Amino acid sequence: MATPEFILALREKIGTTPLWLPGVTAVVMRDDGEHGTEVLLVKRLDTGEWSPVCGIVDPGEEPSDAAVREVLEEADVHAVVEHLAWVHVTDMYTYDNGDRTQYVDTVFRLRWVSGTPFPADGENTDARWFPRDALPAMSADMGRRVAIGLDERAEARFGPAEPGT
Repeated sequence: MATPEFILALREKIGTTPLWLPGVTAVVMRDDGEHGTEVLLVKRLDTGEWSPVCGIVDPGEEPSDAAVREVLEEADVHAVVEHLAWVHVTDMYTYDNGDRTQYVDTVFRLRWVSGTPFPADGENTDARWFPRDALPAMSADMGRRVAIGLDERAEARFGPAEPGT
């Protein structure tokens, strides 16, 4: 489901007023031995753009659990969180219906465990692995999330990304 029930219930009360929500981005990697490091990306139904798996944290849910859940729901891939990569605030999004939302986005790096990706829940039209050095074009925002998720730095980043990342 694209919009969680708790948000639909909120929207009935507040209309298109900006919502501040917790979000997650899951940068899932695997090493297949033949192609080296590959990254899981999905092609979004709403924009037609490639991106890592992203989603909204449910009330009471741990963000790391949300990342794992979203990867399974959207791409039918089982993965485990390796580490927190970045916590930042997104720009305000205005959706086609006028709803406005801004996210505290938590980017996690995950490692593939099992599963062959496919667009499992109707939010995406494609899901597949891409070699780390041959990623498709994506928005600057999503590109930064992937780059930071792939970075080998052990410590998490907080706040806006530095230019070029």
